Amino acid sequence: MPTTAPSSTSTLKIGPHPVQPPVVLAPMAGITNAPFRTLCREFSGGKGLFVSEMITTRALVERNEKTMQLIHFDATEKPRSIQLYGVDPATVGKAVRMIAEEDLADHIDLNFGCPVPKVTRKGGGSALPYKRPLLRAILREAVSGAGDLPVTMKMRKGIDDDHITYLDAGRIAVEEGVTAIALHGRTAAQHYGGTADWDAIARLKEHVPEIPVLGNGDIWCAEDALRMVRETGCDGVVVGRGCLGRPWLFADLVAAFEGRTAFARPTLREVADVMVRHAGLLGEWIGDESRGVIDFRKHVAWYLKGFAVGSEMRKRLAITSSLEELRSGLDELDLDQAWPAGADGPRGRTSGNNRVVLPDGWLKDPYDCAGVSEDAELDTSGG
Repeated sequence: MPTTAPSSTSTLKIGPHPVQPPVVLAPMAGITNAPFRTLCREFSGGKGLFVSEMITTRALVERNEKTMQLIHFDATEKPRSIQLYGVDPATVGKAVRMIAEEDLADHIDLNFGCPVPKVTRKGGGSALPYKRPLLRAILREAVSGAGDLPVTMKMRKGIDDDHITYLDAGRIAVEEGVTAIALHGRTAAQHYGGTADWDAIARLKEHVPEIPVLGNGDIWCAEDALRMVRETGCDGVVVGRGCLGRPWLFADLVAAFEGRTAFARPTLREVADVMVRHAGLLGEWIGDESRGVIDFRKHVAWYLKGFAVGSEMRKRLAITSSLEELRSGLDELDLDQAWPAGADGPRGRTSGNNRVVLPDGWLKDPYDCAGVSEDAELDTSGG
């Protein structure tokens, strides 16, 4: 498909913050920490919006040590974007006011997209928008507590095909002063399987013309992002799994939206250099090289996808514990390999058609909000 930049010249704005090109890094638990955001931002030339991994509101209010580290931003990150997850309006309100009063971020995103069973069984994540009054109460507290900070939300189509919520949720968001909405074109039941429903993104855009709508789902390359904007009329794109092991995708996205076709096709040598830098940044951020390399292990398969690397070497690289060991193993590879055709395409979790685990009686009445408790706030994420 030829690459053609969208004809619209309007700039996406998240409150007072212009986002040009209209590209957002999706929050991903254990992935979009400060080191990974640094890499993506470097490749984009500082263009776009890069959101932190999910922060539970209760942990933030209690000033949990790990949580306070997760909300640390590099001095070059502007605007600073935090994604919050909460189920209790009062706790969400406290967390948002804390962010605003202590100048911890410039933008707040709310997570209503997580399909993980241990979250939905408590009524959180992608299960929550089914309870319309609870969704409204959370959004009202967040917007009220945020002051001048823009509040956005990320959600899915609904729980399953029989319980679609995104149009109602979108209207509630507009009425409560949310600045923008991101829609993942899947239900909770789909998890990350099947094909994202881009038509739903188009319908949401038509339904809430008052605010920007961003599309999410099945953006694996820059051409996909342009096609989503053309086909749905959305105001921007949110990229998640497509950038796993490919932080340079943001260079491609910037090029595509600016009408250029010079896309990154790194050799294995260049990929290896990024891998070592990524692991090193993690070590600096954690304060321990070995722990940083261990944390990096989950990225190895994503970076090497499509390259001719034997299974034994892949296993060896995935159990390294030092930068020297990682670099040494990579240097044994045929680093002159060109970018392989198989490196594009789906990556990360792909399971689908799951039964959504919900609290007893959850689906009986969308307006009965009893049964949602603070223990729904678990340290997990997705969307």
